Amino acid sequence: MKANIGFALCGSFCTFSRAIPQMERLVNDGYNVIPVMSETAASTDTRFGLAREFIDKIEKITEKKIIKTIDAAEPIGPEKLCDLIIVAPCTGNTLAKLSLGLTDSPVAMAVKSHLRINRPVLLCVATNDGLGASAQNIGKLLNTKNIYFMPMSQDDYVNKPKSLVGHFELIPDCVERVLKGVQPQPVFK
Repeated sequence: MKANIGFALCGSFCTFSRAIPQMERLVNDGYNVIPVMSETAASTDTRFGLAREFIDKIEKITEKKIIKTIDAAEPIGPEKLCDLIIVAPCTGNTLAKLSLGLTDSPVAMAVKSHLRINRPVLLCVATNDGLGASAQNIGKLLNTKNIYFMPMSQDDYVNKPKSLVGHFELIPDCVERVLKGVQPQPVFK
């Protein structure tokens, strides 16, 4: 078995179709994937799919129950459950929480708990204000020990000029780099 990877999903529902296949690739590559979802991601039905369907699919892929409460996420650090946590998608809301040290969601608690034992976190941004209000949080987190970013780009610079989306398809390729303490480059493609 390769590394233990926490894979956390936040409420950028339009990117679940990009994130979940990467989770499956990691499992197929021999990683032990521990799924985490924010309350919003785990309970909201949208035009992109039903919450229950996403939960069922993720639990089938990982063969594990999803961590979806703050109290269930807290032991991740003290019990050293993960070698790496990936947050994909990482919304602007979660970027702000991580930047300010807030722990009012399972994903934020998982990350904070994991960081307190000096282990790496890989953020795959998906936010419509990455070059707006969330830019300050990205900047702060770029300078935070053990926080790494997936390469990201503007996804629609004409219609959504401040929107940034990580390159989800690169997650498996970046895992080993991040586990060695190397920031995947370029950060902005």
